[in-house]
Amino acid sequence: MSPRKVIVFGATGAVGSAAARTAHSHGAKVFLALRNISKPVPGLSATEEQNAGYERVQADLTQPDTVHDAVSKTGATHAFIYAAMGASSDHLFSTAEALKTAGIESIVMLSSIGVQGDLRAIQPDNFSGYAHAQVELSLESVFGSQGYVAVRPAFFANNSLWWQRQIVEDGEVKWAFPDSKFDYISPEDIGAVCGTILAGAYEGGHESPVCLFGPEIGLSVVDAIEVIGRVINKPVKFTKVSPDEQIQVLVERSGMPEFIARIVTGQFARDSENKGEGVGEITPEIRGNVERYLKRPAMRFSEWVELNKDKFGA
Repeated sequence: MSPRKVIVFGATGAVGSAAARTAHSHGAKVFLALRNISKPVPGLSATEEQNAGYERVQADLTQPDTVHDAVSKTGATHAFIYAAMGASSDHLFSTAEALKTAGIESIVMLSSIGVQGDLRAIQPDNFSGYAHAQVELSLESVFGSQGYVAVRPAFFANNSLWWQRQIVEDGEVKWAFPDSKFDYISPEDIGAVCGTILAGAYEGGHESPVCLFGPEIGLSVVDAIEVIGRVINKPVKFTKVSPDEQIQVLVERSGMPEFIARIVTGQFARDSENKGEGVGEITPEIRGNVERYLKRPAMRFSEWVELNKDKFGA
């Protein structure tokens, strides 16, 4: 039997790269769809990429013609995509049509835990949830409810890089919501689950959506910053500030656009008020999804920091 042909859009990102490498590890023939054909893929040296038989193809997920051409050229039948938030005026509906007409049979989509309940009822003030829900609706319209799997992770571990400059340069993190609790799931685990589904390698069957959480649900912001300081062997002071000052810090010290800083701060404020209830019931089954799909424990936040401590100046 010939290997399954899969195409991964966004392979230069942490999740996309892990999805590509995992799909390859399960025997799939992997095509890397890149806007910039010469950009390196994290976790793959040029030699490894060549020896393993990956193939690159130019495509931009927000330009349906390039997507159609890439799929037609490769003969891929399964695809990994992401939401391309804010870059598609029709929420990737035209892209979904291009994928379908070019021969894609099923999609694995990187969505968000912010998508909960009735997709059509999610309001634009839930910025991330709304944007991802609209893309899910586009896929449902084109591929049907059984033609795609939405993988909905919670709080990414690499969001902690928002504090990178404060930790490295200032030795002090200013934040408005010290007690906000998250799970800090590693992008590598998210991508590995996506790649396992993409390659058709999960034997237990799955239905969309697949919600993912890290193993430390309930890790506060203060605790997370202490973990970073301990791993990189650097004392880090924490100072509580007002939400307005947090927005200013995100803009000035994290390089975040102001409108995104306001959205992030507003989301933290809501999470602080509802104590995590906005993501629905986190059942033991959902908590175990990473381990179930990967057949290994989910990566703890301290492990992720250890693997990425160079990004924190260590």
